[in-house]
Amino acid sequence: MAKEFSFDVVSRADINEVRNAVNMAQKEIATRYDFKKSVSKVTLEGEALVLVSDNEGKLRQVVDLLEEKLVRRKVPLKAVQYGKVEEALGGTVRQRAPIAQGIPEEKAKAMNKLLRQKSKKVKVQIQGDTLRVFSASKDDLQAAMAALREEDWGIPVQFVNYR
Repeated sequence: MAKEFSFDVVSRADINEVRNAVNMAQKEIATRYDFKKSVSKVTLEGEALVLVSDNEGKLRQVVDLLEEKLVRRKVPLKAVQYGKVEEALGGTVRQRAPIAQGIPEEKAKAMNKLLRQKSKKVKVQIQGDTLRVFSASKDDLQAAMAALREEDWGIPVQFVNYR
């Protein structure tokens, strides 16, 4: 019986949950006293967050508020990659934060290398922005998952399609 088992390694953030967190943060910004007469806001443009505020101090408060809402919605904070703070019109500051979707090629290669070092019995295929891991033994796949969880990849890592 030469049946092979497999699973996929992906990095995804649920955009609907991000949208919900942005809406919750925007409502709280509108009602909080310390944001009264402020231009602070959070918007979702495609797969990137745009944060605008009066100054860097208020922008940091907006980021903290947004992160609190993201954690409540179970969106991994590693998925949000904050850019640099830039000057905007009217003396305001803006920060773009793209949401990571998919595993970048260099991280996929590093994961592939790690799995090949840890176990000779697993096969790894890079398929676009996902990794597929094969093995004849479920135990080897569990060990591969454990090895990937031990490392900090800087992106959220999920395991799907375990069969």
